Amino acid sequence: MTIESANTIESGKVVTLHYKLYDADSNDLVESSYEDEALTYLHGYSNIIAGLENAVAGKSKGDTVTVTLPPDQAYGERREDATQRMPIKYFKHAGKLKPGMQVPLQTKEGDHIVTIVKVGLKTVDVDINHPLAGKTLRFELEVVDLRDASDEEKAHRHVHGPGGHHH
Repeated sequence: MTIESANTIESGKVVTLHYKLYDADSNDLVESSYEDEALTYLHGYSNIIAGLENAVAGKSKGDTVTVTLPPDQAYGERREDATQRMPIKYFKHAGKLKPGMQVPLQTKEGDHIVTIVKVGLKTVDVDINHPLAGKTLRFELEVVDLRDASDEEKAHRHVHGPGGHHH
C-alpha cells in the first residue's frame, strides 16, 4: 500500500462525512448532518448510495465535494404501483395515523420509511417508495475522518463503534 492510498478513500476504509442534502430542483435543504452527528460508513460495501461512494472515492480527510445525483443514482425512480395494504397492528408504535405521515416500518432488512396513504379500521395502505424517490439530489460532502477498517468490520460489512453499528 502506498502512503497516498493509506490516506485516500478506497474499499475497506471507514469514512466519516458531514453532508448537506438538497432537493436539486427546488434548492431546498432536506437534511444536514451538521446539526446532529456525521455519517460513518465502510467504503466499498454498499452501505451508502452508490453515487455518493463514487463521488468520494480517492478523496482525503479535509476534502469537500459537491455532487448532483439523478434519481437512478440516488433513491430510484418513483413507482406509482409501489403501495401495499398492511394490518394496522404493524403501526401501533406510530400513534394516530394520518395520510401523508412518514413512519418507520420494521422489515427483515431493517427499518424502512413508508408514507401513509389511507387508514382503515384494520388495515393501512402505505406507499413503499423511499421518500426521496424520483428526486434529483445535490449533496455537499466533507470528509472529516478516515481510517482503515478492522478485519471484524470488513467481515461484518459495516462499521463498529462510535458512529457505526453496535452489536
